[in-house]
Amino acid sequence: MNAKAPKSKSGSSAPITAAKLHAPLARMLRPLVRLCIRSGMTFPALTQLLRELYVNVAEHEFALEGKEQTDSRVSLLTGIHRKEVARLRGAGAPVNAVPATLSRTSAIIARWLAAPEFTDAKGDPLPLPRTADGGAPSFETLVESITKDVRPRAVLDEWVDRKLVTINDRDEIMLVEQAFVPHGDDDRKWHYLGRNLHDHVAAAEMNVSSATPRFLERAVHYDGLSAKLAKRLEGRSCELAMEALKVANREANRALAKDKGGDYRWNFGIYIYREGPDGPVDDDSDEGGAA
Repeated sequence: MNAKAPKSKSGSSAPITAAKLHAPLARMLRPLVRLCIRSGMTFPALTQLLRELYVNVAEHEFALEGKEQTDSRVSLLTGIHRKEVARLRGAGAPVNAVPATLSRTSAIIARWLAAPEFTDAKGDPLPLPRTADGGAPSFETLVESITKDVRPRAVLDEWVDRKLVTINDRDEIMLVEQAFVPHGDDDRKWHYLGRNLHDHVAAAEMNVSSATPRFLERAVHYDGLSAKLAKRLEGRSCELAMEALKVANREANRALAKDKGGDYRWNFGIYIYREGPDGPVDDDSDEGGAA
């Protein structure tokens, strides 16, 4: 009698063969390999990371119910020698913890974009005075609505330095439109790279592994466009995407106030990509001019 194939925690609708994965995996990994080379991560360093991840995932996500996961079974699942498995088990994998400053910053900005007292009639963030009497909307009340562990002045100094806010002629604090787009050496971009790519790929993996798609993962796409039209469609899709994100943030922020809390998380993301015949588009050398 043939033994049943082990089932991972995520479950599956039908066996997925390595041959089916080859082409989509190569396409998905290509920009990551480009990033690795650009960042100085060599192939041996990447293979070591993958080796650790293979062992970690097999150890924790492909254990048989009621049975201890052994080195031999992890070796069988991963193709990594049993002695190497024994060495790597328990070494852990990249953690999912959100840096405290990032978590605090995200929560404050999310509330600034969502709470009616901090937004105008169109839902845009209001310029805020540093302080105000009687609990009126101010940067101080905004920060204190999220945390009382850090002084609002310290948050303001940090945000001015990171160019998340500016101060106008009336000494009001204004949220910079691109506050959630990290630039330069800002460590936030590396956190978001890992989190957002993880969640998108995890949703796609669950959809192809399950009998019915679990998560919404759709895209509108057209080929054979002129450079001018592609650029115009990118601009319009950015407008639509930002509006959708603002609406989702407002509704989630309001619902959060009534939620009892727990261990779950939710991520609603949107991606936009435009490419020319030579790869990703550099607007400085884009053909076709402005739309």
